[in-house]
Amino acid sequence: MKSFTRFISRQSLPTKITLLAALVMLSACTVGPDFQRPDVSQSQHYDQQAEQTQGAPGAQHVDMGQRLNGDWWSAFHSPKLDQVVRRAIAGNLELVAADATIRQAASSVAAAEGALYPQVDFAGQAGRQRTHNGPEPVVENFYAIGPRVAFDLDAFGGNKRRVEQQQALTTLQTHRYEAAYLTLTGDVASQALLLASANAQIQAVETLLANDTKNLDLIRRAHQSGSTNQIDVSLAETRLAQDRTLLPPLAQQRDAARHALSILAGAGPADWIAPDFSLDDFNLPQSIPVSLPSEMAHSRPDVLQAESELHIASAAVGVATANLYPHVELSASLAQAASGNGGAALWGFAAGLTAPIFNGGTLKAERQAAVEGYNAALARYQQTLIQSFGQVADTLQAINHGAERSQVQDDALRAADSSLRLNQQAYVQGENSVLQVLEAERAYQQALLGQIQARTARYLDSVHLFVALGGHSVGVFKQQVAAHAAAKSLAQQPL
Repeated sequence: MKSFTRFISRQSLPTKITLLAALVMLSACTVGPDFQRPDVSQSQHYDQQAEQTQGAPGAQHVDMGQRLNGDWWSAFHSPKLDQVVRRAIAGNLELVAADATIRQAASSVAAAEGALYPQVDFAGQAGRQRTHNGPEPVVENFYAIGPRVAFDLDAFGGNKRRVEQQQALTTLQTHRYEAAYLTLTGDVASQALLLASANAQIQAVETLLANDTKNLDLIRRAHQSGSTNQIDVSLAETRLAQDRTLLPPLAQQRDAARHALSILAGAGPADWIAPDFSLDDFNLPQSIPVSLPSEMAHSRPDVLQAESELHIASAAVGVATANLYPHVELSASLAQAASGNGGAALWGFAAGLTAPIFNGGTLKAERQAAVEGYNAALARYQQTLIQSFGQVADTLQAINHGAERSQVQDDALRAADSSLRLNQQAYVQGENSVLQVLEAERAYQQALLGQIQARTARYLDSVHLFVALGGHSVGVFKQQVAAHAAAKSLAQQPL
């Protein structure tokens, strides 16, 4: 570092002012790229074929170009689901961690901004020394005490870019909170539906097993009377045994869904049990607003995370670029010093300049690395964007195919119901046996299982579409902060 204290002291006052003005003007220069939000697709469609098949018999209506407002899960009109989601939002530990991470990042912004202001330090020193300035050595006490002020002119904006980096990191953490919020609400709705589906299927399987047991009992009696053989008995026993295998996996699905809801709500499975759900607790949304691709890109937290990472990489290029240029610092000090029996007030003013001359190519390599980091972040952003479009397209197709599957399963259930009624009537009239009635009942229960599964899939596809569209989660952290502040202010008001 070269000190310019003597140089300044020898100049005339106008020269000093001109030099300081030039340094201040340099401080307004910020090198490196200014971040520009990347362009997104201007397409009006995700999958034209999927969008054109909307409106088929039994299909849900998709409102293209419309934005989702409010809590997306309210579209299912389930007070029980709303209660569990609210509890999960209040107690989920992933959200608590994300909230703390945002506040940590905000503190880092404040720390980085401190470098833009003068740094004032206070120093004191005391000691005892021996000097040889006279005929004989002298031992005496000394001290010095006083403030020192230093100011980095940030002539090429390196500190400003560091602040920009930290601000982008705070934005990134905010979007991570929103992503965790979106994932949480989607998981709660999905687990509640899986719990409801398991309960419905268990009920259907239990009815099926009851019919299998009746069937086996009748065949055994017929065998004892000699009207049938052992093969029929073995077939009935095999059918009952096979149908019993359906029950344990469904019970496991039910219990796992209950445990998952407890964990999502921030409690152990033994500490809080979610209310039981049935499929009748939900209404399938008949109309779903679907924003255009260009709008959806600003509604999904994962896309906005990738955008914030791109911003961080852009600021890193600015920091690395500023490191290639000189670094200018102004400093001043005032101290009261004394040695022996004498003392004096000392002051000083200095301007320091540090400029890179030779560093083995380190600084240029660091800048090139930052540029390549930006290019990598841009590619990841673009990949995240097109993946988000693909997820919406996949879900739209799933909703279409789910409607088709549901229609087929409804037809199968109606056919099985009709067969059951005909067999029951024929049995009353003595035209068939009770075994035929039980077989018809078994076919009806199997069709009912298929219909339950198809119905569940439609509900889950709707959940996945809401989540794929962002679930109106962007900005939810600010809303939570505002709500907490309002509640705190209200609690502090005198009664």
